[in-house]
Amino acid sequence: MSKKSAIITHPIYLEHDTGRHPECPERLQAIEDALVADAEISEAAEFLTPEPVTPEAVLRCHGEAHVERLESARGSSGRFDPDTVFSPHTIDAAYFAAGAAVQAVDEVLAGRPAALALVRPPGHHACPDRAMGFCMINNVAVAARHAQSRGQKKVLIVDFDVHHGNGTQDVFYDDPSVFFYSLHAHPHYPGTGMEHETGKGEGEGATLNRPLPHGFPARQYEELFNRDLDQIVESFQPDLAIVSAGFDSHREDPLGGLALESEDFWTLTRAVCERMPESRVLASLEGGYNLSVLGGAVCQHARALFGIESC
Repeated sequence: MSKKSAIITHPIYLEHDTGRHPECPERLQAIEDALVADAEISEAAEFLTPEPVTPEAVLRCHGEAHVERLESARGSSGRFDPDTVFSPHTIDAAYFAAGAAVQAVDEVLAGRPAALALVRPPGHHACPDRAMGFCMINNVAVAARHAQSRGQKKVLIVDFDVHHGNGTQDVFYDDPSVFFYSLHAHPHYPGTGMEHETGKGEGEGATLNRPLPHGFPARQYEELFNRDLDQIVESFQPDLAIVSAGFDSHREDPLGGLALESEDFWTLTRAVCERMPESRVLASLEGGYNLSVLGGAVCQHARALFGIESC
């Protein structure tokens, strides 16, 4: 029997209590309910439970001072910045979130068709030296470094969250072995991700940012995405791709500004999968804050990731 794809999640993510906040536990519940209700996804994938990431893995992407700040917040409540709330279970949840992204790498390398890390808190704003933008540990960055430790020399990170993944960019800005590609609204939080930000030193040319005006049409978005992916894959030749899967690019998202529909996430995800050797693609949840459309958008993404037609 062929292996199923993996959906990796943990109940502790629901214990990350943000209070009255867009990044709330109900997001994850809405997604899980939609995935379970989709019979074809249930047939193609199985739910797995991760282990927490090791401190050593986190230190591949974050400095010791940042890790120490996380540890000092364990079991307490407060804010790292005005947007980034922590509660008694948040730091545990963050370690399990990065652990899920790491396990997603292992599952794909073990022969699963694909893997989706269904996590919170998200990660792509977490910088080497600080938490920010709802994010504590940069889940995809930790996963990319883990993939490299497993022999995947070149890793492509594709970020279609409506916000620029400034933390991910910072981790790899001078590294030619990780290509970071982001499409995001501009002007928008966090104010980074301009086209002239292309990397530095040996990493020059391994970052591609597409800041897009608010309301940028979905068809033009997809055309740009496909054109860029063709050029990136041809020139960079990645061994593995990680998607920073943010669904706040949906036209109905309250924190958004772009014009994608739920079915567009199927198209974007398939575009990545079809270009990768042996379909070595995994994804980790980032944003998406409209509970009425979030489940459907993630289902479309998961269907594409798992090789199921759009619904």
